[in-house]
Amino acid sequence: MYYVDRRGLLKAGAALVGTAALGRAGAAIAAEGTTLTVYNGQHAQLTDPLFAAFTDATGIKLNVRRGSSTQLANQIMEEGDNSPADIFYAEESAPIIALAEKDFLAPIEAASVEMIDPRWIGKKRDWTGITARCRVVTFNPDMIAEKDLPPSVMDFATEAWKDKVAYVPTSGAFQEQIVVIMKMKGREAALNWLKGLKEFGRPYNGNMAVARAVEKGEIATGLINNYYWYAVAHEVGAENMKSKLHYMRHKDPGAMVSVSAAGIIATTRRAEAAQKLIAYMVSEAGQSVIAKAVAEYPLNPKVKSTFALEPFDELDPPDVPPAEVGDALEAIKLRKEAGLG
Repeated sequence: MYYVDRRGLLKAGAALVGTAALGRAGAAIAAEGTTLTVYNGQHAQLTDPLFAAFTDATGIKLNVRRGSSTQLANQIMEEGDNSPADIFYAEESAPIIALAEKDFLAPIEAASVEMIDPRWIGKKRDWTGITARCRVVTFNPDMIAEKDLPPSVMDFATEAWKDKVAYVPTSGAFQEQIVVIMKMKGREAALNWLKGLKEFGRPYNGNMAVARAVEKGEIATGLINNYYWYAVAHEVGAENMKSKLHYMRHKDPGAMVSVSAAGIIATTRRAEAAQKLIAYMVSEAGQSVIAKAVAEYPLNPKVKSTFALEPFDELDPPDVPPAEVGDALEAIKLRKEAGLG
């Protein structure tokens, strides 16, 4: 009965929303007094300027609640039909897919998702990717030459790399990478990879800690998302960076592309305003704000990052889009089976 009620609300909301075009006359006036509650698991460095620009453009205010994407997704599930959330913005796709699979999200207007490649859209058009990032190897040339790096991320889980590779077992992108390995090479291969990392690698509590450790020469290499290297470069100055980035390519699991993603909560009472926020986040205007704020890839193809990123079309990631990765729960089971907690 719970999900029947939710689907009924979802259909009613879709019928009432209509177009969410930001440019029509009087939009800001009509939005006066409207406040959306956003459950935000994405980094403030990205969302603060984006949300401020949206409010300036529309007059719609945002009440932003912050936390980890997984925690916020679980909170929405616990709150059920009483959730105050209108929008969920996840740092990675797995938590929002978990909500989608349990019918917690409403369809996004076609005009919005048409701006984004279908690879980065939910199967039921109930979430959309906002930005992308890729898995990379950060390495310190004073400790290892790039030519000596292995051809696959799978090779790091071997004795040859004992105490030479850092990783973050609790990272959301790491969970997704586990699933990608499972889909490409099978469950046993993914489990053996995790066991190898546990035996020979060095775990860290966060990706920034890994990026800083490689930069300082504490460890030769690290498995991170690309934008963490740029965050360290912002701290110390790009001209002072000692570490570099290596891209696996060749559809290797080490070249995985993941996305941050947003969706509308099905029980929202502010469906029209919520559609406006999603539309803005994928629009040229919204994506241009993002492109200046963080070293992630805008997913609207009309917008280019202001950072010196590796060209997106040259990353050559595995053919496993986020929608196929799912909620990544199997990755957590595998991680525990491997003794990574």
